[in-house]
Amino acid sequence: MAHFGVLGPLAVEAPPGHWVALRGDRQRTLLAVLLLNANQHVHVDVLVEALWPERPPKSYASNLHTYLSRLRERVDGLRVGHGPLGYRLRVEPGELDLLVFRAAVADGQRAGDAVAASGHYRRALGLWRGPVLAGLHVPLLDADVARLESERLAVFEDCVDAELTAGRHGELTGELQAMITEHPLRERLAAQLMIALHRAGRQGDSLEIYRRLRTTLIEELGVEPGAEARRVHAAVLRGEDPVPRMPPPVWPVCQLPPDIADFTGREAELAELTSVLGNGDGVPVAVLSGEPGAGKSTLAIRAAHRLRARFPDGQLYVPLGRDIGEVLADLLRALGVPGPAVPDDVRARAAVFRGRLADRRVLVVLDDAVDPEHVRALLPGTPGCAVLVTSRQRLSGLAGAHRLALGPLSGDEAAELLNRLAGARVTRERADAGRIIAACARLPLALRIAGSRLTIRPHLRLGELADRLEDEVRRLDELTVSDLAVRSSIALSHEGLRPPARRAFGLLGRCRLTDLPAWAVTTLIGTPDADEAVEELVEASLLEARGPDATGEGRYRMHDLVRLYAAEGPAEEGGSATVLAATVALAGAAAARLPRTLPMPAVAHEPLPQPLPGALVSRLLERPEDWFAAERANLMRLIGSLDAREALLLLDKLSVYLYLHGHYADMRTAYETVLAAAADRATAVLAEAHLALLRHARGHYFEAATAYRSCAKELEASGDRRTHAWVAANLAHCLIGLGRAEEALHTAAEARELFTVDGQPEAHLVRAAESAALLRLGRVADAHDVDRLALAAARATDDPHRIGVALHGFAWSSLLTGADEEAASAIAESVTLLRGTPARSALAKSLRTLGAICAATGARARATAAFSEARELARDLDERPRELSCTRAIAAGWIGEGRAAEAIPVLRACLEEFRSMGSRSATGLTWLVLSRACEAVGDPASAREAAEEAESLTDPRDASAALVRRALVALTEPGNEPRPSSLR
Repeated sequence: MAHFGVLGPLAVEAPPGHWVALRGDRQRTLLAVLLLNANQHVHVDVLVEALWPERPPKSYASNLHTYLSRLRERVDGLRVGHGPLGYRLRVEPGELDLLVFRAAVADGQRAGDAVAASGHYRRALGLWRGPVLAGLHVPLLDADVARLESERLAVFEDCVDAELTAGRHGELTGELQAMITEHPLRERLAAQLMIALHRAGRQGDSLEIYRRLRTTLIEELGVEPGAEARRVHAAVLRGEDPVPRMPPPVWPVCQLPPDIADFTGREAELAELTSVLGNGDGVPVAVLSGEPGAGKSTLAIRAAHRLRARFPDGQLYVPLGRDIGEVLADLLRALGVPGPAVPDDVRARAAVFRGRLADRRVLVVLDDAVDPEHVRALLPGTPGCAVLVTSRQRLSGLAGAHRLALGPLSGDEAAELLNRLAGARVTRERADAGRIIAACARLPLALRIAGSRLTIRPHLRLGELADRLEDEVRRLDELTVSDLAVRSSIALSHEGLRPPARRAFGLLGRCRLTDLPAWAVTTLIGTPDADEAVEELVEASLLEARGPDATGEGRYRMHDLVRLYAAEGPAEEGGSATVLAATVALAGAAAARLPRTLPMPAVAHEPLPQPLPGALVSRLLERPEDWFAAERANLMRLIGSLDAREALLLLDKLSVYLYLHGHYADMRTAYETVLAAAADRATAVLAEAHLALLRHARGHYFEAATAYRSCAKELEASGDRRTHAWVAANLAHCLIGLGRAEEALHTAAEARELFTVDGQPEAHLVRAAESAALLRLGRVADAHDVDRLALAAARATDDPHRIGVALHGFAWSSLLTGADEEAASAIAESVTLLRGTPARSALAKSLRTLGAICAATGARARATAAFSEARELARDLDERPRELSCTRAIAAGWIGEGRAAEAIPVLRACLEEFRSMGSRSATGLTWLVLSRACEAVGDPASAREAAEEAESLTDPRDASAALVRRALVALTEPGNEPRPSSLR
């Protein structure tokens, strides 16, 4: 192991007892630069400038490499690494005298008394053998050398201060006189010498030192001595000891409360706090804010304990909420200031506090701050310290602070905390634990109370506690145990609000929307000072301000437990009815601007009045999809709180967006809510018809057909021919999926008659069902005629969506009639038109058909690309039948590429799902592709079995299935097309 010295002439000892003589100034220069930057990367340009200050040779790179190689040869164990950032010499703390020096100085700064501190400082100063790198002049290092010399002088002065405090003035006079001769302008040295001489009874000599200092400063710099030198001079004149009799603080000081053992999660927040507070730049201040019960104090204490090593002089913990003068007095006494020496003035106390922390490395934790001014009074004044503040307020007036808003725990963190508190039964009763976590809004305080209650009562079932907590009327009553209560925690924040903010708080708590756009907040409050009240609530962490949504509107959210507390207050007069009416009217207007792809009739109603200004409505609905996306959760919540008929009217508008984007789970939840609340059969049947449609979309054909028939009977009995026509058309499509083409054609005819008798426009859905049924019955020409009429009717509307859908059917039947070019042109136009609409389901359908047409006509690469894109769209929309059919086609392409073994498990999985759906045609086609795969891998028995299954499910009349079969077989044939992406 090598040892290096730079505090004096450059020295290298490797191995111990053997001093290495380096040859040449450039070798020594190179090592000196690396040592002064030990354990840091040094860029090649810096090394080149150090070695060749005037002009480097052309071969500088190879020369530098040679010098490094020779250094490694000369110095045993030299660890020099090279990377993109340059060269780095790695040394351990005990291998370089500069690092040993700094470690000893740090020990002195942390020492608890003056005698120990001076011992560490003397050990550090004893490492100096002369000027830095004596005998080696490297212009590039001049600034570093000067900085190190200044560092040495500052340490000497610290050492003198410690020894003066320890009463060793008699040993210092000679040493100080020598130093002041070298540094005649150094006021601190002069003041220290004056103190030593004065204590030795040499008052005249002490005053002479001041006279010489003053003369020198005036003659050379034109300035008078500074405040410290003048203070010492005045004390000597009075015959007083210039050193304050205040005892030094005992370092380190640690006032932190204990870290709790069951602390859970918050790793990202901890990493952020430790990064901000431990970076060493200036005096970093971090403000940790958040709603009541978010665990701010607990997190701050955990972070402070984690940071202790970075603040070796101590950690101060200051609970606020009381007079700042009292707080400062307590802090000064903790830092060694005796009671009589504590100033009376608050500002003076703050100044002494800053002085006590000067040049120390202390973390100050200010818990539960309410006022930025109080925080400012407790900020250290010198780099090295840091401040961590917790507050219910954001403390926006505190300039330069890093702010971290603490929200609820993540779902996993909340589950882990509850598990730690309540034990293994949380894992056993996971569903009920999830209900408890949701009712506690994932807030640590609420979860801690719930966990404590479960611990106190080990026989209390999680489901029973969950039932109690889900009752919003009693939830806050349940979240109380011992001295912990969510209600009282929120009350502390509420009590600090001014009357306008309190009124706004109550209105927001009673509003049925939880994630409010800015227009709704101001409309709800309805007063000129609404903005000020909202800002106060945000500042108090009782309302969360979020960035603008896709419509450009800022949003505000009140968390569940805070909302429940707010709703307990007296009812306030506000604009809740206006907000509700405006929201429902906006939903209707937004739905009217989107294509209605939902194959059900719109609910008839009177036009909805809009109370909002026209300009605001136009801005909000500029992109109706964005408005629905922003308000989707609110609308879903409203549906659960409205009368069933009103909820159905709103849901009819929302479903236009939900169905368009495949949000089937939301639709199912909402229609089940309406069905459960329906007081009349008319409303219930409409909800049941939509639920049947959702089963249909997911490929549950048997269940959907049964539900459609049940709804049709009731609609016929009630005389609602309009809805009956749509249900019949959907049933026809469902029957096609079940392989019942004749019945589907008959049902489609009934639907056509219902549309005609009722005088409503005939839906394209009926023509599509007729065409699909005719194709499966082998009546290709008749189907093509139906599709031609449907396309003509669609083109007359100039609606890109309707035209694109009609082109899809026309393309398919055109291909079956042998008009390949007409089919290719029609499907290409369909895809182009639908790409310009938000109708992604229709686009996925046309892309799948494009893939089949391309495969059937030999365009293999285009087929694969179309199937892949269609599958991704279908997956996003949760349209499982279409996703499976595209997956089957891609697997068929694998067979043609020699990857049949990979295709087989995928095809068997598709087969199982198609079987469960009851789709004969899809099941038979999948058996066919599987037989080709088994044949390709050399498994004739399985191939024969699959082929027989496919044959048994084949309807010779089904022209559509024949065309799909042709396309799939073409994909299984060997080809030289690029390999498609793998299935995920």
